[in-house]
Amino acid sequence: MGLKSKSSNKRGTLFLVGTPIGNLEDITLRALRVLAQVDLVASEDTRRTRKLLSAHSIRASLMSYHEQGNAWRQKAARLVEMLLDGKNLALVSEAGTPGLSDPGYGLVSLCLEKNIPIRVVPGPSAVVAAVVASGLPAQRFAFEGFLPKKKEDRLRMLESLRWESRTLVFFEAPARLPSTLQDMERLWGDRKGAVVREITKVFEEVRRGSLKELLYWAKEAQIRGEITLVVEGCAKKIVPSDILGERIKFLLERCSLEPKSALRVLKEETGLPRKILYQAILGKKQRKPEMVGPE
Repeated sequence: MGLKSKSSNKRGTLFLVGTPIGNLEDITLRALRVLAQVDLVASEDTRRTRKLLSAHSIRASLMSYHEQGNAWRQKAARLVEMLLDGKNLALVSEAGTPGLSDPGYGLVSLCLEKNIPIRVVPGPSAVVAAVVASGLPAQRFAFEGFLPKKKEDRLRMLESLRWESRTLVFFEAPARLPSTLQDMERLWGDRKGAVVREITKVFEEVRRGSLKELLYWAKEAQIRGEITLVVEGCAKKIVPSDILGERIKFLLERCSLEPKSALRVLKEETGLPRKILYQAILGKKQRKPEMVGPE
């Protein structure tokens, strides 16, 4: 059954379609079907999308769409009107999944306000591919996107992530990679990491090592292409007391957990002794140190 609209009495559907991050063969059969059947494909990069469609013999109406500046709101409004008129649309980014460090969030928000159906067609992910290729723990990880360009803002964000125990994933530009690695090593210590470059492309490369080793390589090499940086989480059983306090408040008040249940969650997240966590939960600590950790 096709997706092209036949009636304007019903709202259309917005399809968020994941597309290849490098290799044109990395696209699902469902994605190809949706792209071939919708009334319009809104694309961050029409030239790249046209190349993808041509490779799979798909003819589709294309419209350029991005969310930089304020002009995007007019295009988003046009797309919403089409959806309200019963048209089915697909949104694709330059590569990967729309809305994930790419255009999509704004349009999705507008569609939700108008009760327009949204369907996701999953596809390749540079984040997931980099995590599993890094050799670092993949059970729990946090994706932080691009770090701020200004050094002071970048340092502030890195400081806020210092005690994060999950594996951390970032997108980074080749020119900024050395300074980013240097800041991480200075603030976080010499943790393990991996630089995943041009994933799924001809010149794919995965460089693993300590932050110091990666920094030395980044300074000497002429790095080009798209980079995903994966860094080991904090292994120390130490947590800033204000962060621990906020987490306890969230678990007890927002999640409505009983103290014993909150204790189990905190034990798994921090690795701190039960006695310290229990005292923190009950608010009976005799002292208020800047950091909370094993005696």
